[in-house]
Amino acid sequence: MLHEIIKQSEGKWHVKEAEIGKLPLFNEDIEAAGDPESVKSFRKKLKEADGVLIVTPEYNAGMPGGLKNALDWASRSPEEFSIKNLPVAIAGASNGNVGTALSQMQLRQTLTNMNANIMTNPKIIASRYQTKIDPETGRLTDESTAKQIDKFIESFSRFVTVFGE
Repeated sequence: MLHEIIKQSEGKWHVKEAEIGKLPLFNEDIEAAGDPESVKSFRKKLKEADGVLIVTPEYNAGMPGGLKNALDWASRSPEEFSIKNLPVAIAGASNGNVGTALSQMQLRQTLTNMNANIMTNPKIIASRYQTKIDPETGRLTDESTAKQIDKFIESFSRFVTVFGE
Protein backbone atom coordinates (compact mmCIF):
# COMPACT_ATOMS: atom_id res chain seq x y z
CA MET A 1 0.00 0.00 0.00
CA LEU A 2 2.76 2.47 0.90
CA HIS A 3 4.56 1.95 -2.39
CA GLU A 4 1.31 2.41 -4.31
CA ILE A 5 0.56 5.67 -2.50
CA ILE A 6 4.10 6.90 -3.20
CA LYS A 7 3.75 5.94 -6.87
CA GLN A 8 0.39 7.68 -7.25
CA SER A 9 1.59 10.81 -5.41
CA GLU A 10 4.58 11.43 -7.70
CA GLY A 11 4.69 15.09 -8.69
CA LYS A 12 2.37 16.02 -5.81
CA TRP A 13 4.37 15.05 -2.74
CA HIS A 14 8.03 14.81 -1.87
CA VAL A 15 8.13 11.63 0.21
CA LYS A 16 10.84 10.71 2.70
CA GLU A 17 10.42 7.37 4.42
CA ALA A 18 11.30 7.24 8.10
CA GLU A 19 13.02 4.00 9.08
CA ILE A 20 11.40 2.69 12.25
CA GLY A 21 12.75 -0.86 12.21
CA LYS A 22 16.09 0.22 13.65
CA LEU A 23 14.69 2.17 16.59
CA PRO A 24 15.49 0.55 19.94
CA LEU A 25 12.56 -0.39 22.14
CA PHE A 26 11.60 2.74 24.01
CA ASN A 27 13.05 2.77 27.49
CA GLU A 28 13.59 5.75 29.78
CA ASP A 29 17.06 4.44 30.68
CA ILE A 30 18.09 4.65 27.01
CA GLU A 31 16.49 8.08 26.78
CA ALA A 32 18.38 9.30 29.87
CA ALA A 33 21.70 8.07 28.42
CA GLY A 34 21.15 10.06 25.22
CA ASP A 35 19.26 9.31 22.06
CA PRO A 36 20.77 6.74 19.70
CA GLU A 37 21.48 7.91 16.13
CA SER A 38 18.44 6.03 14.79
CA VAL A 39 16.19 8.04 17.12
CA LYS A 40 17.87 11.33 16.18
CA SER A 41 17.46 10.57 12.47
CA PHE A 42 13.81 9.60 12.93
CA ARG A 43 13.00 12.75 14.90
CA LYS A 44 14.84 14.92 12.37
CA LYS A 45 12.63 13.60 9.57
CA LEU A 46 9.52 14.35 11.62
CA LYS A 47 10.74 17.84 12.41
CA GLU A 48 11.34 18.59 8.71
CA ALA A 49 7.98 17.15 7.59
CA ASP A 50 5.01 19.20 6.45
CA GLY A 51 2.80 16.20 7.15
CA VAL A 52 3.07 12.57 8.17
CA LEU A 53 1.57 9.60 6.36
CA ILE A 54 1.33 6.42 8.40
CA VAL A 55 0.58 3.24 6.48
CA THR A 56 -0.07 0.30 8.75
CA PRO A 57 -1.01 -3.35 8.55
CA GLU A 58 -3.08 -4.98 11.29
CA TYR A 59 -1.83 -7.77 13.51
CA ASN A 60 -4.01 -9.38 16.18
CA ALA A 61 -6.55 -6.54 15.99
CA GLY A 62 -3.97 -3.82 16.56
CA MET A 63 -1.10 -1.78 15.19
CA PRO A 64 2.32 -3.41 14.94
CA GLY A 65 4.57 -3.06 17.98
CA GLY A 66 7.26 -1.32 15.93
CA LEU A 67 4.85 1.45 14.99
CA LYS A 68 3.78 1.99 18.60
CA ASN A 69 7.46 2.08 19.58
CA ALA A 70 8.15 4.76 16.95
CA LEU A 71 5.26 6.84 18.27
CA ASP A 72 6.61 6.51 21.80
CA TRP A 73 9.98 7.88 20.63
CA ALA A 74 8.24 10.65 18.67
CA SER A 75 6.33 11.73 21.75
CA ARG A 76 9.43 12.13 23.90
CA SER A 77 11.52 14.63 21.99
CA PRO A 78 13.88 16.71 24.14
CA GLU A 79 13.49 19.64 21.72
CA GLU A 80 9.87 20.09 22.75
CA PHE A 81 8.95 18.79 19.33
CA SER A 82 7.00 15.70 18.60
CA ILE A 83 4.27 14.80 16.21
CA LYS A 84 2.11 17.35 18.06
CA ASN A 85 0.04 19.48 15.69
CA LEU A 86 1.53 17.89 12.56
CA PRO A 87 -1.01 16.93 9.90
CA VAL A 88 -1.24 13.14 9.92
CA ALA A 89 -3.01 10.78 7.52
CA ILE A 90 -3.52 7.08 8.16
CA ALA A 91 -3.91 4.35 5.57
CA GLY A 92 -3.62 0.61 5.77
CA ALA A 93 -4.02 -2.72 4.11
CA SER A 94 -4.28 -6.27 5.34
CA ASN A 95 -5.28 -9.63 4.02
CA GLY A 96 -8.08 -9.98 6.57
CA ASN A 97 -11.77 -9.32 6.06
CA VAL A 98 -11.93 -6.10 8.12
CA GLY A 99 -8.84 -4.49 6.65
CA THR A 100 -7.04 -2.30 9.14
CA ALA A 101 -10.09 -0.87 10.89
CA LEU A 102 -9.01 -1.97 14.36
CA SER A 103 -5.34 -1.02 14.04
CA GLN A 104 -6.35 2.39 12.69
CA MET A 105 -8.73 2.89 15.60
CA GLN A 106 -5.91 2.10 18.03
CA LEU A 107 -3.52 4.34 16.10
CA ARG A 108 -5.99 7.24 16.11
CA GLN A 109 -6.38 6.91 19.88
CA THR A 110 -2.60 7.10 20.38
CA LEU A 111 -2.18 10.01 17.95
CA THR A 112 -5.05 11.91 19.57
CA ASN A 113 -3.30 11.59 22.92
CA MET A 114 -0.16 13.00 21.25
CA ASN A 115 -2.16 16.01 19.95
CA ALA A 116 -1.55 15.14 16.31
CA ASN A 117 -3.79 16.81 13.75
CA ILE A 118 -5.41 13.72 12.19
CA MET A 119 -7.22 13.72 8.85
CA THR A 120 -10.44 11.83 9.57
CA ASN A 121 -11.64 11.29 5.99
CA PRO A 122 -11.23 9.79 3.50
CA LYS A 123 -9.97 6.55 4.96
CA ILE A 124 -8.11 3.71 3.32
CA ILE A 125 -8.86 0.49 5.19
CA ALA A 126 -8.15 -2.04 2.45
CA SER A 127 -9.23 -5.60 3.18
CA ARG A 128 -8.15 -8.74 1.33
CA TYR A 129 -5.35 -6.69 -0.20
CA GLN A 130 -3.62 -9.73 -1.69
CA THR A 131 -6.56 -10.07 -4.11
CA LYS A 132 -6.04 -6.49 -5.30
CA ILE A 133 -2.42 -6.77 -6.38
CA ASP A 134 -0.57 -8.63 -9.10
CA PRO A 135 1.25 -11.48 -7.33
CA GLU A 136 4.19 -11.25 -9.74
CA THR A 137 4.85 -7.50 -9.58
CA GLY A 138 3.14 -6.45 -6.35
CA ARG A 139 1.41 -3.65 -8.28
CA LEU A 140 -2.14 -2.65 -7.53
CA THR A 141 -4.63 -3.99 -10.07
CA ASP A 142 -7.90 -3.00 -8.39
CA GLU A 143 -9.27 0.16 -10.02
CA SER A 144 -11.58 1.00 -7.12
CA THR A 145 -8.69 0.99 -4.64
CA ALA A 146 -6.55 3.06 -7.04
CA LYS A 147 -9.32 5.69 -7.19
CA GLN A 148 -9.62 5.61 -3.41
CA ILE A 149 -5.87 6.27 -3.14
CA ASP A 150 -6.11 9.20 -5.59
CA LYS A 151 -8.89 10.77 -3.52
CA PHE A 152 -6.85 10.18 -0.34
CA ILE A 153 -3.77 11.88 -1.85
CA GLU A 154 -5.75 14.93 -2.97
CA SER A 155 -7.48 15.22 0.40
CA PHE A 156 -4.26 14.95 2.39
CA SER A 157 -2.59 17.53 0.16
CA ARG A 158 -5.39 19.98 0.99
CA PHE A 159 -5.32 18.99 4.66
CA VAL A 160 -1.59 19.75 4.93
CA THR A 161 -2.09 23.11 3.19
CA VAL A 162 -4.88 24.10 5.58
CA PHE A 163 -3.61 22.63 8.85
CA GLY A 164 0.17 22.60 8.41
CA GLU A 165 2.24 25.16 10.25
